[in-house]
Amino acid sequence: MSVGSQEVISNIEELLAVLPAGIRARLEEHELLDDLLEVVIDLGRPIEARFPGSFEVVGDWPATQEDLNYVVERVSQFGLDNRAGIERTLHRISAIRNRTGRIIGLTCRVGRAVYGTIDIVEDVIESGASILMLGRPGVGKTTMLREVARVLSEQLSKRVVVVDTSNEIAGDGDIPHPAIGRARRMQVPTPDKQHAVMIEAVENHMPEVIIIDEIGTQDDAFAARTIAERGVQLVGTAHGNTLDNLMANPTLADLIGGIQAVTLSDEEARRRGTQKTVLERKAPPTFTTLIEILDIDQLAIHHDVARTVDRRLLGGELRPEIRQRKIDGRIEVVQPAADEETLVPEYGGALAGQLTLATDVARAKKLAVMGLSRSKVEKAVRELRLPCVIVEQANQAEMVLALKGPHRQPKRATDIPPATAQLLSVRSNTYGQIYEALRENFNVGVTAREEFALREAEEAVRRVVQSHEAIELTPQNAYIRRLQHELAAKYDVRSYSVGHDPRRRVRFAP
Repeated sequence: MSVGSQEVISNIEELLAVLPAGIRARLEEHELLDDLLEVVIDLGRPIEARFPGSFEVVGDWPATQEDLNYVVERVSQFGLDNRAGIERTLHRISAIRNRTGRIIGLTCRVGRAVYGTIDIVEDVIESGASILMLGRPGVGKTTMLREVARVLSEQLSKRVVVVDTSNEIAGDGDIPHPAIGRARRMQVPTPDKQHAVMIEAVENHMPEVIIIDEIGTQDDAFAARTIAERGVQLVGTAHGNTLDNLMANPTLADLIGGIQAVTLSDEEARRRGTQKTVLERKAPPTFTTLIEILDIDQLAIHHDVARTVDRRLLGGELRPEIRQRKIDGRIEVVQPAADEETLVPEYGGALAGQLTLATDVARAKKLAVMGLSRSKVEKAVRELRLPCVIVEQANQAEMVLALKGPHRQPKRATDIPPATAQLLSVRSNTYGQIYEALRENFNVGVTAREEFALREAEEAVRRVVQSHEAIELTPQNAYIRRLQHELAAKYDVRSYSVGHDPRRRVRFAP
C-alpha cells in the first residue's frame, strides 16, 4: 500500500491467520482493515477491533479461554515482558495474566513497515549527529527508527546495529524484518538488560551507528553517554513528548546534559543579577539534536541541544524549527528556528554581555580538538564560559588543542590545521589538564564554582581539625577536586576521592 511518497507494508494476513475463525472472517470483510491498529481479546468480554479514533465490536459472543488459547498456540513464546510475536513480522502480541499467571487478555497490535518516513529529516540523519526522538505513544517513533536503520545501512553503507528490546524494531524471530535494511540486530532478553547489550554492541561489533528504542532507565542513559563518548552515532527514543518533559525527568535529564543547582558567591550573583542558587547544565548532552514528533508528518527540531537547554535554564523561549510534509510529498519549513539571541530574556550588566558572547558564534574563536575527548573539551569551554566554538574540520580552526606527542598522519586535507592556528598542548587526556590549559590561555580567573568549592573545602578543613570527624564535600570535576586535595595537604588533613562521576567527590579525614 502506498500513501503519498510512502510505502506501507503491514503483513496483515499473518496477523489475521492467528485469530479465531469468526473474528478473522469479520475483519477480512471490514472496510477499514487497512487502518486496523489492534485487536483486543479479554476473557468474558466482547472482542474489539480498534482503529484511529474509534473501535468496533467484531464478535457477537464474549471471548472464551479457547479463543485466547487459539491465539497463544499460534504465536511465539511469551517472554518475561509478556510479549510475543509472529515470525518475520512486526506484529506484537501482549498478554494480561491473572494472579496465578494464566493469560486472560491479549492485545494483538498491527506492526507496519513504512518506507519513506524520514525524508522530512534525512539531512539531519545523514549529518552524523546523535539524535533523540520524543513523542506520544503511537505517534510513529519506532516506525521512524526502522527507516533510519534502513537508510543508514543501505543508502549510506554504514555499519548499523539495532539494539532490539522485545523485538520491537526488527520483528519476531531470529531473522530481522527487511524494514531495517542491512542493519544488524542484537536482541535484548529483558528490558533490564538493555544497557548491557548497548555496551556489548559497541565493544564487540564496531558499529558506526547504534539504534535504540525507549531509553527509560538511568543505566540506559549512562550506556548511551558511553556510546556517544566513543564517537558512535546514536539514534534513539525516550519517554516524554517534549524537551521540557526530559528536563523535568531526573532519570533521563542526563541525555541532554543533566541539570544541577549551583550556588553562586554573593559577588557573582550580583554581577549576574540573579539569585544565589541557579540551575545549570552540568555536562555536554549525550544527544546533540532532539526531534519532537508532533505527528508522522510534522516534526519540531532542536538542532543544538546544548544551546537550547542553556537558553531554557535562563528562562528563554523554545522555538525550534518545525517541518511539515504536505499531501503531495513536499517538505516545508513552516517555522524556522528563531535567532538564538532573540530567545534569551533581558538581563542587565555583565550577564547581558556574557549571553551575547555565548550565542554570537561569528565572533567566537574557532577551536579544533585533536587526540582528546571532545566531551571533556566542551565541558571545560562551558564551565569557563570561553568565547570559542569547537569546529569539526581542523582547517577552519584558529586554535588547536592537542595531546602532546606524535599524531597520526592526517588522511584528509580538512584534518590539517592552518599554519597560523595557535597550538595548545596537554600532557594527558584528563579533564583537569584540558581545563587548566584553556583557563591559562584565556586568562580566566577563579570561577564562581571554584570559589564556592574552595570556600566549602576551607570550612570543611576547619571542622575536621576541630571535631576530628570525616567530612564529604559537594561533587566536583577533576580539576576542582585537585585544588581541594592541595588545600587539604596545606593544612595536613588527609583527603581522598570517593564515588563515580558525576557524583565523585572529596572526603576529608583527620
